[in-house]
Amino acid sequence: MRRARTWAWTEEFKEFASGSSGHLYRSACLLTSGDTHSAEDLVQETLGRMYGMWGRISRIDNPAGYAHTVLVRTFLSQQRRRSAGERPLGELPDTPERHCEVDVAALRVTLLQALGELAPKDRAVVVLRYWEDRSIEETAEAMGASPAAVRTRSTRALTKLRALLGASLPEFAAL
Repeated sequence: MRRARTWAWTEEFKEFASGSSGHLYRSACLLTSGDTHSAEDLVQETLGRMYGMWGRISRIDNPAGYAHTVLVRTFLSQQRRRSAGERPLGELPDTPERHCEVDVAALRVTLLQALGELAPKDRAVVVLRYWEDRSIEETAEAMGASPAAVRTRSTRALTKLRALLGASLPEFAAL
């Protein structure tokens, strides 16, 4: 009987993982400033942690929301462990001159670079609040912080993004 329950449990997790991995990956890409390899590792570690607790997690109302909480907390704990000199960045090619139309790929690269300049917790706040469209309270819960800390980080992060993006900010709003 236990074996049948474990098999059903595993199949249920596989279905959850295949359905949510794309969204988790997109969020992880933003958190890692476009580093796709780190994003894949982050999603893999998140799903691994979720699998280990799936018997309890599968009974909660919103396992996908819980997965994003695990993703953000895993990202933040990795950032605490990483030394300052260990930040992987590659040289990006020069962007071609823009004509009348907006180059979406170049805008994405610019946004990812700007996100990469933020502190990990500030980046997590921006991703949760403006990419995931979470409330201040939901963001605070996911990060294990107070709502006041989320507001402060959000203000600080947006101010820094405005400074980094400068004149190109209206181009991003047009998309």
